[in-house]
Amino acid sequence: MGPRCINLTFHGVGDPERALAPGEADVWLSRRGFLSILDAIAERGDVRITFDDGNASDVVHALPALRARGLHATFFVVAGRLDAPGFLDRAGVRALVDAGMTVGCHGMRHRAWRRLGDAALREELVDGRRRLEDVVQRPVDQAGCPFGAYDRRVLGHLRRLGYAHVYTSDRGTARAGAWLQPRNSVGPADDARVLLERIAATDARRHEAARRRARLAVKRWR
Repeated sequence: MGPRCINLTFHGVGDPERALAPGEADVWLSRRGFLSILDAIAERGDVRITFDDGNASDVVHALPALRARGLHATFFVVAGRLDAPGFLDRAGVRALVDAGMTVGCHGMRHRAWRRLGDAALREELVDGRRRLEDVVQRPVDQAGCPFGAYDRRVLGHLRRLGYAHVYTSDRGTARAGAWLQPRNSVGPADDARVLLERIAATDARRHEAARRRARLAVKRWR
């Protein structure tokens, strides 16, 4: 499965172009804070970058900063929010792909997948992906779980639908080639060095790592 890596999740950057939903301010970074974190990880080969929600700042702030540092990122876009104020429009999504970035599916309406009925879950995983594929004109095979909500049923659907990797919010490190990828959200108060050291430590101590693996196993099979 490859060596261990650290997946970071960003959301919004800079001055928001819309009213933020409850809790979004906790993961919304200033432009200066975002650039400082990118600078800290630019020379590391074990950190991978993702963005959730498809905010307009993905193109306005994040994309130029990534390109200036030669960094790649995966952008999980909510398909039903395309062209909505403050979110990416279709041209922005195509700009990400044209710049060599990866676009993944964050569902259709940004709903927690775990408790959805079959029809609603299909809308999230199938219709949402199809809408994004119509925009980027290529397969979309990465999925990011909104709110980190998943269970055995959701994972089963994702596997049957052929998603190559599924990204969660379970924190800690990940095996680079694993199908299920835990991620770590970055907040405005995070210092990059301290954050990365804390994440790496989750698997450094044997007993803590064993407890974490047990918790994740229960979550996958519930």
